[in-house]
Amino acid sequence: MSVELVKELLQNLVRIHEDLLQTSEQKTEVIKEGSVEKLQAVLIKERKHIQVLDKTEEKRKQVVEQWFATKGLSNEDTTITKMLELINDEREQKEVEEVTVALTEIMLKLKQQEQLNMALIQQSMQFVQLSLDLMSPSLKNMNYGNEKEKSTVNRSMFDSKA
Repeated sequence: MSVELVKELLQNLVRIHEDLLQTSEQKTEVIKEGSVEKLQAVLIKERKHIQVLDKTEEKRKQVVEQWFATKGLSNEDTTITKMLELINDEREQKEVEEVTVALTEIMLKLKQQEQLNMALIQQSMQFVQLSLDLMSPSLKNMNYGNEKEKSTVNRSMFDSKA
């Protein structure tokens, strides 16, 4: 397996992560709007990107493992970092390193965006809980209070003036 194929797969991963970042930014706007229907549509779109990401990542792992196998190395530490140490061609090494750095940067941006989305969703949930708490009557307002507070007039069943 060639280093070029690994580089292409890494570039695909960068593109997929960029698409996920755009989707995550759309999700932020939808969360701010408070539209559940739009949020569901964005989540479906996000799941599709994640499925493509999983397939591409699995393919990348296989290609890297095959590259290590063709070099006669063990499959214990088949990471891109280890691969970068073992690439002989400086040009290929630099290209793979640049793509790896780009992938790392986009993953960091995506993580930050998703943390923002999580915080916004938590705030929304807290607001909904507060609203529900304010709308539901408290126990003091229910009919189960002290009976001493009730004012009752004792009347007899019969009129005594008869």
